Amino acid sequence: MNSNDWLHGFRHSSPYINAHRGRTVVLTIPGDAIADRNFINIIHDIALLSSLGVRLVVAFGARPQIQSRLDSAGFESSFARNLRVTPESVLPLVMEAIGGLRAHLESQLSMGLVNSPMHNARIRVSSGNYVTARPVGVLDGIDYGYTGRVRRVDVAGIEKLLELGHIVLLPPMGYSPTGDAFNLSYEDVGSQVAAALQAEKLIVFIDDQGLLEEDGSLIRELSARQASERLASGAVTGHDADLLRAACDACVKGVRRAHIISYLKDGALLEEMFTRDGSGTLVSGDHYEQIRQARVEDIGGILELIQPLEEQGILVRRSREMLETEIDRFVVAERDGTIVGCASLHLYPDEGAGELSCFAVDPSYRRSGRGDEILAMVEKLARGQGLGKLFVLTTQTEHWFRERGFQPTSVQSLPGPKLASYNAQRNSKVFCKPL
Repeated sequence: MNSNDWLHGFRHSSPYINAHRGRTVVLTIPGDAIADRNFINIIHDIALLSSLGVRLVVAFGARPQIQSRLDSAGFESSFARNLRVTPESVLPLVMEAIGGLRAHLESQLSMGLVNSPMHNARIRVSSGNYVTARPVGVLDGIDYGYTGRVRRVDVAGIEKLLELGHIVLLPPMGYSPTGDAFNLSYEDVGSQVAAALQAEKLIVFIDDQGLLEEDGSLIRELSARQASERLASGAVTGHDADLLRAACDACVKGVRRAHIISYLKDGALLEEMFTRDGSGTLVSGDHYEQIRQARVEDIGGILELIQPLEEQGILVRRSREMLETEIDRFVVAERDGTIVGCASLHLYPDEGAGELSCFAVDPSYRRSGRGDEILAMVEKLARGQGLGKLFVLTTQTEHWFRERGFQPTSVQSLPGPKLASYNAQRNSKVFCKPL
């Protein structure tokens, strides 16, 4: 990193710092992550998020720790439907393993050594009986014993702690009104708590970069619907399916976004929280990226997007004042609060034509369909206005438009008002597409 890289990154993270301050984020951390050597870096990142005003709930798992404790005591474990069967005889050992891990996490979050990232952090960690559970019962003839599922979350109790600035630590344990304790899956706890709190984000840690395609490439984004389709088709199996199902379920119940990231990669949590594209797989229940009509507050983003193209002579220069008067003609592609594409539609109703202009896509998002989505939106708007054709003037992107059904035509075919303002010095080519 050169001397200015940190400055550039810090400045560009400020919108995300402001956006996350005061918001609730639920982290689900498996026992394997806690045992990994990179976990100390995750602890440091949790401390940083807390210092930035993020309201944090940490739901942790303990499967390898429970397994180790049972092995040392000479007990065998059995699993069904990816859940550990917990007979009454092993419940004390399960509680012992979970309790020890909880104490370990509290100690890690209490570190404050000089010259360490957590110096003077003074983090307060709270835990308790905030999850009411019910038994899984008997499924397919198998009695799951004291294995349970989340029944209810004490939202008011957790919210009070978050308002005091505490990190809320939730073990994979739940309690019933009858006084019983149940062994829960941490992903169920994380998903249900995130939904009950209407959290801004659910962060799910796994040992891969995120969810992967069959060829090993990272799946960057999935809507809740797409995630459900993958689960139904069997494209995602095993524990990954449990995690994706938890993320999908949380989004369906109101959590805006779930992020599946690696606990092996140093800084994955911060990268996911404070950069535009993140580091893992995003599952969204809303329009994380959307094509919509532009608003006045989008003008700054549009100007920033089109300025490089104006300087290259690709687009005609537009002042802020001009954009303010024409903003109702624009559509924009918005990604996580940033304008990454735009276009305007100018109507010539007497000629039954519309002009597509000021068409721009951020270079980082070209060749991924954004331009086609913006064009489709403009065409839909033009049809809605009863227009029969759409034309565009271009000096650089002739082939892109021709591949999408635009045909070359003469300058003289332009609507009268547009022909009168045609700039012969730019020598733009004219293409037209019937709607």
